[in-house]
Amino acid sequence: MLRQFHALPGLLAAVLVVVLAVTGAILSLDPVLERAATMPPTAGQISVAALAEAVTANHREVDRIVKTASGSVIAYYFDGDRAAADLVDPKTGQTIGPYTPSDFLRFVTNLHRSFLMGDAGRAAAGIGALAMVVLSISGAMMLAARLGGWSAILRPVSGTPAQRWHTELGRFAVLGLMLSALTGCYMSLATFGILPDGATVQPSVLIDVNGGARAPVAQLAALKAVDLTDLRELTFPRAGDLTDFYVLTTAQGIGHVDAATGLMLGYQPHGLGRQVYETIYMLHTGQGLWPLAMILGLSALTVPTLSAFGAVIWWKRRRALPRIANNVGAQSADTIILVGSEGNSTWGFAGTLHAALTKSGHQVHTAPMNRLAPAYAKAARMLILTATFGDGAAPASAARFLARLDAVKTPLPVAVLGFGDRSFPHFCRFAEDVATALHARGWPVLSKLACIDRQSAQEFARWGTDLGNTLGAELTLTHVASRPKTIALELIERVDYGAEVQAPTVILRFAAPKAGPNANLWQRLRAPRLPEFLPGDLVGILPPGSDLPRFYSLASGNRDGVLEICVRKHPGGLCSSFLHDLEPGVRIEAFIRKNPAFRPACGKAPLILIGAGTGIGPLAGFIRHNTGRRPVHLYWGGRDPASDFLYEGDMKKCLADRRLTNLDTIFSRVSGGGYVQDRIASDANELRALIQRGAQVLVCGGRDMATGVARSLEAIIGPMGLELQTLKSTGRYLEDVY
Repeated sequence: MLRQFHALPGLLAAVLVVVLAVTGAILSLDPVLERAATMPPTAGQISVAALAEAVTANHREVDRIVKTASGSVIAYYFDGDRAAADLVDPKTGQTIGPYTPSDFLRFVTNLHRSFLMGDAGRAAAGIGALAMVVLSISGAMMLAARLGGWSAILRPVSGTPAQRWHTELGRFAVLGLMLSALTGCYMSLATFGILPDGATVQPSVLIDVNGGARAPVAQLAALKAVDLTDLRELTFPRAGDLTDFYVLTTAQGIGHVDAATGLMLGYQPHGLGRQVYETIYMLHTGQGLWPLAMILGLSALTVPTLSAFGAVIWWKRRRALPRIANNVGAQSADTIILVGSEGNSTWGFAGTLHAALTKSGHQVHTAPMNRLAPAYAKAARMLILTATFGDGAAPASAARFLARLDAVKTPLPVAVLGFGDRSFPHFCRFAEDVATALHARGWPVLSKLACIDRQSAQEFARWGTDLGNTLGAELTLTHVASRPKTIALELIERVDYGAEVQAPTVILRFAAPKAGPNANLWQRLRAPRLPEFLPGDLVGILPPGSDLPRFYSLASGNRDGVLEICVRKHPGGLCSSFLHDLEPGVRIEAFIRKNPAFRPACGKAPLILIGAGTGIGPLAGFIRHNTGRRPVHLYWGGRDPASDFLYEGDMKKCLADRRLTNLDTIFSRVSGGGYVQDRIASDANELRALIQRGAQVLVCGGRDMATGVARSLEAIIGPMGLELQTLKSTGRYLEDVY
């Protein structure tokens, strides 16, 4: 629901919002440039009377003097029948030069306020400002939900490049955009009289004017008593009319000054409404607050890019919406499948389940969990497949499910299947919440809660077998995720290890195939290039004869010019055997899957990298990319340093040039050897000191190793009053295990 609440205003009001933002950014330059050109006087430096005297010395007939919010002083006067204006030095009253308003800024101002369409345009501008309020609030709420709460709002974000840029720019600009939008809404409502602008109404009848000869303006007591810092505008009496008077507008109110005696004839203070309006105006425009104007301008400049990335995200998500074949109506189905998904991957599993049940003769209806109906006429069972979003929250398509449960009239036998990643602290938390809520409301259990780790097709197939046994029918769930577009990669180098310790391991380096020697210019220009990837991302490889990809962590980034993986050969392993048999020059088809959940955080805090066996691959990539020389401590375990010391040469080079601070290795097949968790336990004091300094821990390798490492670290940080769960929830403990 929140996503739709964010996307709908963005799509409908995109043009309005972008025009308002771009014109607002341009206008924000005005107070900045004006402040740079004019240094306003300090309090007590010059009075309004002294300024008026200096101006009248240069011009016979002055109409008015205006001081802008940014401190510039403009004198409007008549030169015969010609109206003119000068920019005046506020400290001396001397003329700086002619003042000519910018036609361009006038055009931009009118475009910003009314889209050059009068009252209809002003209403549209108000709608655009309201849309920006909705976008800012809903965007901030979505980000907080995604990262695990408001306390984690500054946590590093993951996702596609468009998602990351959209999030980072939004996080940078949200406060400025919110301020601009809220104040813009207020001013729009004030324009149409819905809210008061607090304009001071001048009295229709004034007290008697002396009518005598005008005294020199420098001698008028009422003007001498007002400091220039308080001036807004001084209007001069008409030439030749001895009954006219000065109109003095200050920050506090409007007064009328007798031109002969210098006495204040009447004074109307600004009401609270006017003070509020002027504050709102200042906050919206930055006039008088040039640092704020810069902030508002920079925030506004992000809007076109935010809109573009938002449109890309919406379009990709739209294209990824599931299409379920043979989806019967909800009231005609005997089996209801409800899906909770954030990134649409769970829908793929639901589609596989739907197809299998349909093939076995069931009438199946599949829908988002948010569409839970109060009753289903013919349904005999309900199957719920749901992911978990952020810090244990409901995904987008299930956000209203728990609230709708109480409206269900007849509970159905139900099975809940959760999808998640065990490396995260709240693995399948929302699925657990759903199962608990159903149990509390007395829903019969068709099968107990089950959870799928990292979209495992094998675990899903086992769950399908169990479900089929419950239903009394064979149910085969062969799920193959939609295969992304592949790229051709050519093996250019291999380095073999581990044969002597019965753990054959190979480091493979691939590159994009080069155009042949006889290729023309067009063919060379169209030659494939490596896609974008970073160390720790995953490459999916489909071995011959298999539709299931095997994923390997990358030890390189695309800027290295190679795609590098580290693979151990497993007995009977289809993909590992295929890769171990490759020779340089052979090509494979592969695709990249981003893995932003396993990546060093930005900054200079120390890194503690822990791995065993081929788990060193991405860790070596992180180290080689440590060009900023942040402190990095690597703990790694192998079998025998003479046989499978992976990346030994690279790590020694990184130690020499300080990309690696410390290397601790341990080997299990040598005298006095052990495992990496043993090495960690022996370095408890050093690790406590690093964690005290804010170190981030990244663990990569087999699940048994990761379990041992977790136990060792729990014992290390316990005396510090910390728990591993705390480090995980704050992004300071990340795992990539298999």
